[in-house]
Amino acid sequence: MATVATGIGTACFIVIVTIISVLFVGHLNSQVDARLHQRLNIEGAIGSNIASDNETAVIPATGEQDSDDVPIYIWRVRANDTVAAHSLDAPKLPQRTWSARDATAAVGQSTFRFSAIRYRGGWLIAGESLAAVARLTSILLTLEIVVGVVLAVLMFLAAFVVGIRAQAPIALAQRRQNEFTSDASHELRTPLSVIEAEVDISLSQNRDASSYRATLRRVRDEGHRLQKIVEDLLWLARSDEDRKAPPTTERADVAAIANSSSQRFEGLALAHGIALSYSREGNEAALVSAPADAIDRLIGVLVDNACKFAGDGGRVNVNVATQSHRTILRVDDSGPGIPTSERDLIFHRFQHSDSTSSGTGLGLAIASAIIASSHAQCSIDESDLGGARFEISWRRVSAPTTSS
Repeated sequence: MATVATGIGTACFIVIVTIISVLFVGHLNSQVDARLHQRLNIEGAIGSNIASDNETAVIPATGEQDSDDVPIYIWRVRANDTVAAHSLDAPKLPQRTWSARDATAAVGQSTFRFSAIRYRGGWLIAGESLAAVARLTSILLTLEIVVGVVLAVLMFLAAFVVGIRAQAPIALAQRRQNEFTSDASHELRTPLSVIEAEVDISLSQNRDASSYRATLRRVRDEGHRLQKIVEDLLWLARSDEDRKAPPTTERADVAAIANSSSQRFEGLALAHGIALSYSREGNEAALVSAPADAIDRLIGVLVDNACKFAGDGGRVNVNVATQSHRTILRVDDSGPGIPTSERDLIFHRFQHSDSTSSGTGLGLAIASAIIASSHAQCSIDESDLGGARFEISWRRVSAPTTSS
């Protein structure tokens, strides 16, 4: 990419400097032509006043150099094509057909610019060497080459740096995709290995009915685990696509969903002796701009995670508060908490906390996807119950108006 960018930039630079060089040389040539015309007018006027009818009269010289110290030579071409030099040290005039148009021709080893006017049946010629123009053009070309090389190097370095920075997110995405594929393969391989081992053992020897039932129960449990992993992966894949969709116009009542979710987990909490409670703060409607099923999935993940970490005999509290223009969801547990060093990592897919190795490691990744898609803010802190506190905050929206 840096090479292509440098090539394009160099091509543009060459086009620009070519145009500049042509304009510069054209300007210098026009200045030479102007000097030659002025000199011819002076010489022609002086020559006419001295001898208007004398064919062999010599036109007196008015100076051999112009104001820029560039020699200007004068020749006269008579009607019989004989040439007379009217300037000291004038080189031999080249043989050619003269006209009133300015011309460039070689004189020896030099290049001259010529102008001609009609004079007494012949021509009065003024010529100036273009060596000075060539010298200035050479200096300009050298400067352009030096500047071009410097700009090409700088352009390559800049394009290289930009390319590296532009490639960094792509490389990061590829690395994360590879890690995701590896982790997903590992998570899927584990229950498959268990199922395969259980089936091999059952087929290798005769067993009683109760032993087969126990094997089938373990196979069923691992099948459920596989189904849960696949469902979570499909949900995450859909959520990645949903982020590219236009913003939703749906509104979700966080308080109602949190209350319903708490009631749904009461059976699980009672089975493990967990005290699960729900509380509400504020009288305003806790509405947010998000699909209700996504908010329900988010709260379900957080409550399930809190119950898992609170452990048998623990406590979990779900709280919804409305403050100013914000709707705030808090889920507290009495578990071991989450170390500060792990708080940013637990939202990664297949990432397990050091405190536990259970679960698929996709629940909080799903929660993170919902938080991002609903434009919420998330923080993890220490809970008043002694464990972790997940706090999710949305901008509160008003209820939709209904037309009567």
